[in-house]
Amino acid sequence: MEKNIKEKITEEISSNNVHLFMKGTPLFPQCGFSSTVVQILTYLEVSFSSTNVLEDENLREGIKEFSNWPTIPQLYVKGELMGGCDIIKEMFESGELQKIFLDEDLISN
Repeated sequence: MEKNIKEKITEEISSNNVHLFMKGTPLFPQCGFSSTVVQILTYLEVSFSSTNVLEDENLREGIKEFSNWPTIPQLYVKGELMGGCDIIKEMFESGELQKIFLDEDLISN
């Protein structure tokens, strides 16, 4: 992975409490999986930033290498990879995701 790509990924993850690497933007997701994660975060009223990996092929491949996770979207909370769409959806349905956001003081009751 190119050094500048790794630095960009590291900067996004470390400077934002909740960051989503996704296809498209929160207002215009370009895949159903990205859309699902955006809908969950929006429903929970979580403030988050995002990176559209479709704008840069090196970034799109770089995030997969960086995280050792093969799919996009990828959700990071306080620098930690939470997972992709299926894991986020399962965590949301079980209440685990809400608990993480509450424990990290990222949402209110």
